[in-house]
Amino acid sequence: MRSKLLLLTGVALAGGIALYAATQIWVAVSLVVGSAATDTLGVTGQQVNQSLSPVAIAVLAAALALTIAGKVFRRILGVLIMLLGVGIAAIAFGALSEPEAAIAGRLAEATGIEGAAQMGMIADISTTFVVVLTAIAGVLLVLLGVLVLVFAGRWKAAGRKYESESSRSARNNDDPDRIDDWETQNDGFDPSDDR
Repeated sequence: MRSKLLLLTGVALAGGIALYAATQIWVAVSLVVGSAATDTLGVTGQQVNQSLSPVAIAVLAAALALTIAGKVFRRILGVLIMLLGVGIAAIAFGALSEPEAAIAGRLAEATGIEGAAQMGMIADISTTFVVVLTAIAGVLLVLLGVLVLVFAGRWKAAGRKYESESSRSARNNDDPDRIDDWETQNDGFDPSDDR
């Protein structure tokens, strides 16, 4: 149970970091004086790649789904979390390795100039720590996805209310438990009478 709580918390935290990072400045640009109406330009994670927020929201949804998923679906969610982590990490590493390409769209909006001519307008360009944090969150999600695959089979079921009627009837009735007792009582019978 402890591994489930830790993994769910980790996935939700990494997804939350990626979602927060989408709204923060990733690349700061100083432009050559007189080349545009402004001397500085900040580009957010969402402006670098518009898919960042939806991917982060999908991670949070996967964390929520893990709380009630069965064994097979948990493994599918583990693979999904890994893939989403790869996507987040790829976006962040792309911005770190080629910040000029990451800001090209935003710079074109601000100046009206596209292509190679943009490079002559840039006096200085730097990435912020938020990009590194996002890359770490992406890599962490890949590792957490692997751990979900490893440990998800050991987690207890979410609860009987999510089971189908056929799986309930297939369960051995000779060994009732507290949940069976509550269900019997909800049906209007005293569970101790049967014993």
